[in-house]
Amino acid sequence: MPSMLRAAPIALAVPILLAACSSSGSGSNSSSPPAGAASTVAAPISSAPPPVSSAAPGSSTAASGDLSGKWAGQYSGAFTGTFHLTWQQKGTTLSGTITLSTAGTVPLNGHVNGSKISFGTVGSAAITYKGTVSGDSMSGTYTVSGAAGGNWSGHRG
Repeated sequence: MPSMLRAAPIALAVPILLAACSSSGSGSNSSSPPAGAASTVAAPISSAPPPVSSAAPGSSTAASGDLSGKWAGQYSGAFTGTFHLTWQQKGTTLSGTITLSTAGTVPLNGHVNGSKISFGTVGSAAITYKGTVSGDSMSGTYTVSGAAGGNWSGHRG
């Protein structure tokens, strides 16, 4: 019989432990610990300052930031070839030059609004490009004088 006496305290401890872990049944969805329990949850500590936007109020820049610089890519469809462009971005306005493997270098103007981009050549053969930009890549469609066209894609660098 001595072995049964030693098991009794363990048998009593298990229901008490389970009762402390179960819900109270009061219908409350409280997330606070049971009374008398120590809380070990700590608030996250951050020494970093909050993010600060460098965009001017009311302006919209591309999701990838400033698009200024050199880009390269290819186009296919009514015409097939490669291009290199260099542009500057001021707010939502783009300006610069594009060198097309099939037509030489011509001035370029455009706009960016969020991830949407549109630009076109200035000169005798009006080529219009529309698409999206994300990070260091962009892609879309082009038209030549509002008619024939195709697809294009490019990357920074």
